[in-house]
Amino acid sequence: MPDLELNEEGLGELVDAFYARVRKDPELGPIFNDAIGDWPEHLTRLRAFWSSVMTGSGRYKGQPVPAHLQHRDRLSPALFERWLGLWAQTSNELMSREAAAALQAKAARIAESLQLAMFFRLVRQPDHHSA
Repeated sequence: MPDLELNEEGLGELVDAFYARVRKDPELGPIFNDAIGDWPEHLTRLRAFWSSVMTGSGRYKGQPVPAHLQHRDRLSPALFERWLGLWAQTSNELMSREAAAALQAKAARIAESLQLAMFFRLVRQPDHHSA
């Protein structure tokens, strides 16, 4: 299979291939399949997301943090690593080396941001007011 281009069509094919694998994954599949009621609609949203972050198309209008926070009780850093590993495998197989590296770097930053939002809690210090 020739390398997919880092454009709308190529990203769409990558997203479709990747999420077909996610849905079959023994650890990720049950979580995604329980969370997503309409896969065709969700894949359209995911294609728009990756188009926006990789090409600047501005097609994605959603809010990923609140969407993922709904599923915090079923997610863990290990599952994020599994997702990233599957993303790396799929992008390495389907994209050029340069495109795959860019996609993986972007995915790692997004995963880090989501995990900080989901799992990191600032411990608030009590206010000490002097009299």
